[in-house]
Amino acid sequence: MEMVDIVEKNLTILYQLSKTEAHKKGLLHKCVIAQVINSKNQLMLIKPCSHKQDAGQYVSPVGGHVKAGETDEEALRREVEEEIGMSKFTYKLKGKAIFDRHVLGRHENHYFILYEIFTDEKPQLGDEAESYKYFTKSDLKKEIKNNRDDFGDAYFAVVNNFYKDLLA
Repeated sequence: MEMVDIVEKNLTILYQLSKTEAHKKGLLHKCVIAQVINSKNQLMLIKPCSHKQDAGQYVSPVGGHVKAGETDEEALRREVEEEIGMSKFTYKLKGKAIFDRHVLGRHENHYFILYEIFTDEKPQLGDEAESYKYFTKSDLKKEIKNNRDDFGDAYFAVVNNFYKDLLA
């Protein structure tokens, strides 16, 4: 059973609870999100498998819960390895934002901790993604404008908070 830290909006840890219970009760807990950027300044997006939220729509390539007692950086490295099989990268914190939604019968109240990771390492997708694609910012901007439904709600939470220039 995966345990998470239930947090306040200022990130003060209140107590630990199972991830399942946190989702049932809609309690705020942390997730790391990572946007992969290669040396050509292209952004990588993935399409999750059919059993995942936002299935078949583009989302950030890394997203996962910060386990109880785990640092954000430890969770980032673990999730990057699990989800896209990368270990050779540098990273920087981009920002933090709350994303509260109901999906797949759950109330996900997540405190997104967004990182940008920089690497040219080839992704090795885990069992949560069916494909990946690199986009230039200009191509991504056009795709979002012309094919909005091809992008998941979780990705719009990232774009609306951290990459507003992609919506202009």
